[in-house]
Amino acid sequence: MNRLRIKHMTGFRYGGEVTASYNEARMLPTSGDGQLVLYSNLEILPISAHHTYVDYWGSRVSSFEILTPHRELALTATSLVEVRPRDHPSHDTTWPELEVSAEKATEYVEQLKQTKLTAPPAEVVKLATSIVGKGERPCEAALEICQAIGEAVEYMQGVTGVHTTAAEAWAHRKGVCQDIAHLAIGALRSVGVPARYVSGYLHPRPTAEIGETVAGESHAWVEWFCGGEWRGFDPTNQIDIGDRHVTVGRGRDYNDVPPLRGVYAGPFKSELFVTVEITRES
Repeated sequence: MNRLRIKHMTGFRYGGEVTASYNEARMLPTSGDGQLVLYSNLEILPISAHHTYVDYWGSRVSSFEILTPHRELALTATSLVEVRPRDHPSHDTTWPELEVSAEKATEYVEQLKQTKLTAPPAEVVKLATSIVGKGERPCEAALEICQAIGEAVEYMQGVTGVHTTAAEAWAHRKGVCQDIAHLAIGALRSVGVPARYVSGYLHPRPTAEIGETVAGESHAWVEWFCGGEWRGFDPTNQIDIGDRHVTVGRGRDYNDVPPLRGVYAGPFKSELFVTVEITRES
């Protein structure tokens, strides 16, 4: 078990005075399978009244508005989370059984439909179909599909942006974790496997000493429905979800779980800043 302290600082510096802004943040994790939130807090500057709620997808949302003139919006989310290793047992569900199970609840049906960000190119559909054609059961085939996508796309920053689609990332064969997750989700959905986008954090150094603070960043991975439960995998790093992954939100794609978004009245120019620090405390 790891006890991780996460400090996520983000916001915008504007090219002039902003008279009002309306925002929502998804930066605080929730307790759930494999993780227990011991402490969490969100500081907003300029100081603003805000209210929190859990959205349709189960993510914690802080909604706030700032109606005083300001040139910078800064948020600091601090969380202390105990993360335990996850079990990833094999599943004997067959393809016909998965199809029946996936139709029984909205939770699964909603994760079968492609979005603008996940819609895969024909080459990715062909890759996923060829893996399914080997005759493996759905959960094992899904894992192989995610591994194949992760192997085919080189992790590289600066090539894509938050609005890049899976098809565009595949054309480059380069991207970040968001792009690789969108491609994997699109591939899984194309063969009838419900799949969802997961946002959170990954401690980047397995051998970090207790008390050591390292630079981290927001991370994304995937989960798919195996017929009885959801199974997670990190295609970017080609690893199972374990005690270094902290989940913040889930959705159909990135648009359901952005750390910060909003609108403002003021100058067009703005600059986003992001810093993540992760400390292993036990």
